[in-house]
Amino acid sequence: MNPATAAHAIRAALPPGGLFADQHWRVSPSPFPLGPELAREIESLGRVLLQFYRAVNLLYRKSAEGKQPEWIARWLDQGKPAWLVELQRHPALKNEIPRVIRPDILLTEGGFAITELDSVPGGIGLTGWLNKEYAAVSGQRPAVSGGADGMLQGFTSIFGDAERVHIVVSEESASYRPEMEWLATQLGPRFTLHPSPFNSPAPGDAVYRFFELFDVANVPGARRLFELATEKQIRLTPPPRPVFEEKLLFALLWNRNLRSFWRQELGESFLSRLQQAVPYTWVVDPTPLPPHAAIPELNLTDWRQLMALSQRERELILKVSGYSEEAWGARGVYFGSDLSTAEWSVAVEKALRDFERTPYVLQRYHKPRLVESNWFDFERNQLVPMPGRVRLCPYYFVGGDGDAARAKLGGVLATICPADKKIIHGMKDAILAPCAG
Repeated sequence: MNPATAAHAIRAALPPGGLFADQHWRVSPSPFPLGPELAREIESLGRVLLQFYRAVNLLYRKSAEGKQPEWIARWLDQGKPAWLVELQRHPALKNEIPRVIRPDILLTEGGFAITELDSVPGGIGLTGWLNKEYAAVSGQRPAVSGGADGMLQGFTSIFGDAERVHIVVSEESASYRPEMEWLATQLGPRFTLHPSPFNSPAPGDAVYRFFELFDVANVPGARRLFELATEKQIRLTPPPRPVFEEKLLFALLWNRNLRSFWRQELGESFLSRLQQAVPYTWVVDPTPLPPHAAIPELNLTDWRQLMALSQRERELILKVSGYSEEAWGARGVYFGSDLSTAEWSVAVEKALRDFERTPYVLQRYHKPRLVESNWFDFERNQLVPMPGRVRLCPYYFVGGDGDAARAKLGGVLATICPADKKIIHGMKDAILAPCAG
């Protein structure tokens, strides 16, 4: 199809209720091209991230048991209610890891940067729809990453042989409900969408938890679902384990005290790949340092010295680690070089003040490179070029159990924002498109 025909076909295929509540995006007539090398890199990244999650789980468990430094579990448990900490250590759940792994990847001049991992990601239905429709209009050339049905097959695979699958969507996540409705409809009567009070799956059923753990108080059915999971009456994913909703996992990856652990559990190759891709990350812990000590890489002796850095020196991102209503989307994120000294100082003070309740992390900012893209303007009926910056979100689905579990790529969502936007996220001025190898 020519670009105009393709764009009109894609827009016409949108479900009547859309895929996001009150959200729109710019339509590109073709998938975002990754190129063979990057496509292979992303395809194989799922194995690395699955092994990282396994290693994180082992590290947390050993810390809780006193076989690794106690501060690891203390950091990861900080600010959580005692019942949730006890739940994530329950024997029935202690080895459970998320079945959907979605990194946020920025394309940079030097390659790419993995800025965070999301274990309760939005976009599964959207990416499934995009893959399906773009595969139809492009005639599989170039083939979309994961294939036309890769997202649907991947999502199905994480529930094993459960007879029924219940998708529970909270009010906090309500804007994503249309995409999950589309997903459930595509997958047939085995899959059912439910509001947050749902708490009565049958024994042997599976439940997909589409709500963050900080929001459990507003999800009436959550505690009963968690009980059923600990009794092994249902299969629940993502597991109710807040350790996997913390951004400070990347700070642990960079912590020199844990280097031998990561080398042993990840292997030299996987560790090298992660450290090449993951920006240096710190936990903003206000514990005083000895007079002769300094924070690694920054050469600061106190976190408050961050406030005195010049804008040029503040190529840093400060963000909430997890277990907070500010820990998703573009909330709770502060870009150092984009703020005045006064604004940056307020953000640093907040991070230090809130450490015991909600830890923050600091991360080096790797500027996304410019890419050439285009979108179709339906009002003017023409293709519009748009230089932009790209975030890639691959979706890996973990099927199988124990050592036999494997992470398979289902699809890759590209979010292309106008070049003047510093933080890349879904917005009305952004292009959303599937990726192709």
